Amino acid sequence: MSGKFLIIGPVDAQTTILLAHGAGGAMDSKSMTAVSAALAAAGFRVARFEFAYMAGRRVSGARTPPPRADTLIPEYLAAVMELAADGPLVIGGKSMGGRVASMVADELHDRGAAAGLLCIGYPFHPPAKPAQLRTAHLLELRTPTLICQGTRDEFGTKNEVESYRLSAQIDILWLEDGDHDLAPRKKISGFSEADHLATMAVHVKAWAKDLLRA
Repeated sequence: MSGKFLIIGPVDAQTTILLAHGAGGAMDSKSMTAVSAALAAAGFRVARFEFAYMAGRRVSGARTPPPRADTLIPEYLAAVMELAADGPLVIGGKSMGGRVASMVADELHDRGAAAGLLCIGYPFHPPAKPAQLRTAHLLELRTPTLICQGTRDEFGTKNEVESYRLSAQIDILWLEDGDHDLAPRKKISGFSEADHLATMAVHVKAWAKDLLRA
């Protein structure tokens, strides 16, 4: 732990990835920990942080509902400034954390503060509410973006997402039979969660390499 951040990965990594958590899982949740470990093993310096409402839960013990995603924008921007990454920075997060990052991505990218955006399990819509899309701002997104998504994610399946209009800057890595945490049903897909995390990390590494070369 370094201040408000949970940091793993090589101290001399070329690229740092800043990740915010989802609406219901803290920065040290099983999913966040697994994703961060996979990215660190691929050579990234990975920094996780918590929004104030989640940090407050640790103190009060109360499971207070998350605020609206757009109200968390100032906290994300403050985390970028406080982290003060040395070298290229990719911003992003898990589920809601990635959504908040996507709302600040163009501002940061335009001023050279972020090289790209990485979303793990983007919440394209609430579960069982496919008409309530959260994609309007993604149509004009200018920041190079990689979304890693399970094909059966209840927040946006492959069949659903492939019908959306999205910015040409957005690439999507589809992980077969993965759920919102990228975990597949091994007997059905033939893959394990570890397989998908490894695939994700390799893909992110190649994507980030292209970012820095551009």
